[in-house]
Amino acid sequence: MYDLIIHNGRIIDGTGSPWYYGDIAIEEGKIAKIGNLTTFQAKKTIDAKQQVITPGFIDMHTHSDLVILEQPLIEAKVRQGITTDLLGQDGIAAAPLPEKYVSQWKKNLAGLDGSPSIEWDWTTIEEYLNKIEENEPSYNLAVLAPHGNIRMEVMGLDNRSATDSEIRQMQEVLRRSLDEGAVGLSTGLIYPPCCFAEMKELEALCGVIAEYGVPLVIHQRSEGDEILESMDELIEMMKRCGAHLHFSHLKNCGKDNWHKTSEVLNMIDRARREGLEVTFDQYPYTAGSTMLSAILPPWAHDGGSEAMLKRLEDPDLRKRMTQEMATASKGWDSMSKWAGWDGIVITSVESEERKHYVGKTIEQIAAMEGRRDYAEVALDLILHEWNAVGMIDFVMNEESVRMILSHPAGTIGSDGLLGGEPHPRTYGSFPRILGKYVREENVLPLEDMIRRMTSQPARIIGLQDRGIIREGMAADIVIFDPNKIIDQATYEKPRQYNAGIDTVIVNGEIVIHGEQAFRKPAGKVYRSNYRNKVNLKSNKQHI
Repeated sequence: MYDLIIHNGRIIDGTGSPWYYGDIAIEEGKIAKIGNLTTFQAKKTIDAKQQVITPGFIDMHTHSDLVILEQPLIEAKVRQGITTDLLGQDGIAAAPLPEKYVSQWKKNLAGLDGSPSIEWDWTTIEEYLNKIEENEPSYNLAVLAPHGNIRMEVMGLDNRSATDSEIRQMQEVLRRSLDEGAVGLSTGLIYPPCCFAEMKELEALCGVIAEYGVPLVIHQRSEGDEILESMDELIEMMKRCGAHLHFSHLKNCGKDNWHKTSEVLNMIDRARREGLEVTFDQYPYTAGSTMLSAILPPWAHDGGSEAMLKRLEDPDLRKRMTQEMATASKGWDSMSKWAGWDGIVITSVESEERKHYVGKTIEQIAAMEGRRDYAEVALDLILHEWNAVGMIDFVMNEESVRMILSHPAGTIGSDGLLGGEPHPRTYGSFPRILGKYVREENVLPLEDMIRRMTSQPARIIGLQDRGIIREGMAADIVIFDPNKIIDQATYEKPRQYNAGIDTVIVNGEIVIHGEQAFRKPAGKVYRSNYRNKVNLKSNKQHI
């Protein structure tokens, strides 16, 4: 007798192949049998009623790193059909984290990953993954090794070039992190301290990931004014390293840059024709979201959040910041210039005193305060909220979103920030793609889009038994109605779950069924074992 049988579904197996009718039997967390199983018995059955059955979705860009330690089941994620989150993004994440930097790092991450009430008692990737396991998550987690954390461990948060000795030390910290289970390297070249690094430093680290056969997952230094130059330098660097290049949240920002989207995709095609593996992830919206302090020029972040906040108290330095934000300069992207102050919406703050600013644009906040110096209003908000401010920035167009979404090298990442009144992508990314862009706009066939949500990301990050419905594979499964699935989260009301997803199964356990959510310890924490080292901790789970 099987643990569970799903009957009467249209199976889309995740490979891109056409759907087919079949039943699926699950036993001990794995897919045990596929076929006509009407004569077989199970402890529990689900009638899929000719709905679609697919592998669980893999979110290739998430910011659940801290919230997962407080909420074992993040319903905003799992109700989208997400059964695996990839943590450690943008080069600034939870681990590794030397104890002496914890206070500053909390401030640095607050606008991105929130400020949950947790104990920051880990220092390494391994200790961090252990802590997630102890919290018994209801879905699966994997983690990237963040460049900024590695740099911080070796040389702090200063804006300076790394010495050859420090670069070698960073390589060793990266090797340690990969040996502890990280599935790749991330960096965010607009975020401190990653933005302080020279290409020499990044190339040396990419030499290590080439040894391990894992990707560089990168928020590149420009996503608009210099996007072509930014992509070219990275592609050339990776040709020298021989490593896999994966662009985070690929997009083309700023009205003056939207015409570049076709050339952005052509560059990816050329690199792939020349033998370099280049992939990307994307969220299906025309607005981005990050911490408000990302509007500041890189030099303002030298020394970390506390040093940045002190600079905001200096009238002369503030004047320099506002001038550079208005004009931008070669080497960094001015988000405020792209979006305008009427295109930046505050999503979260730390204090109760300014909670009423959440959901308002900088222009609206200025009007509430009787001011017209919009840049100064933004700087004051960062200062008075100790850098714990999130934002949405409207900088993209629909045509570019559709063009990027149709490219075969793509995967999907929600890039969802979970605090305050978040970007709707936090709740709606995967259903939005399947409802709006697949069913309504026919950007891609359903089978191909499911491949980009399942087997393609699984291959990129090395999840060898997920992402495909096949006998012997892990039973991460989503059941949904392709005629009803759609996002319901909006910019005005972002905390709304989607319609159309009936059931989500993680490692054979039902965690979402209809309106019900079940906080079961069904999830596993992935640890890659690159060097075939023996894992001495017998209680660890391995995907």
